Amino acid sequence: MDQKKDDADLDREPGALETDAVAVRVLRPDDLDAMVRMDRLIIGRARREYLSRKLETALKESMPVVSLAAEVDRTFAGFLMGTLYYGEFGVPEPVAILDTLAVDPEMQRRKVASALLRQFLANLSGLRIERVETQVGWTQVDLIGFFARAGFVPAPRLCLELKVDATRV
Repeated sequence: MDQKKDDADLDREPGALETDAVAVRVLRPDDLDAMVRMDRLIIGRARREYLSRKLETALKESMPVVSLAAEVDRTFAGFLMGTLYYGEFGVPEPVAILDTLAVDPEMQRRKVASALLRQFLANLSGLRIERVETQVGWTQVDLIGFFARAGFVPAPRLCLELKVDATRV
């Protein structure tokens, strides 16, 4: 057992969660600037147009809206974008896709991602969505570890890829 985690659990008030310092709310159109700034810190380049389209899709085409923002001390700390599908790739049951999870590098290790995921899962449960899928880059070991600790496991499907080559067409 992790002694630090056990000590932190003992210091908390009964019923308090380790994510209580993080406020989670629905993502809004006016979050775009903060999302772009955070994405630039994480990715290393600005992707305003891409994030603008993703945000618009998440807020207008995914009903009900399941995309979330997190704040710590009223400061934008992270976001999660998801979509609901009611049948995809021949699978008839509803599924949620966790498309993007980002946390401001200055806010990491403050349970921001955990708070976003906890609220996302609570919302999905209320909608009777029983499965969440996401994709993680093979080299994103911290993110893989986060999802593993949250209970994610490899899907029983194989994702296939083909490089498009004009000579093959």
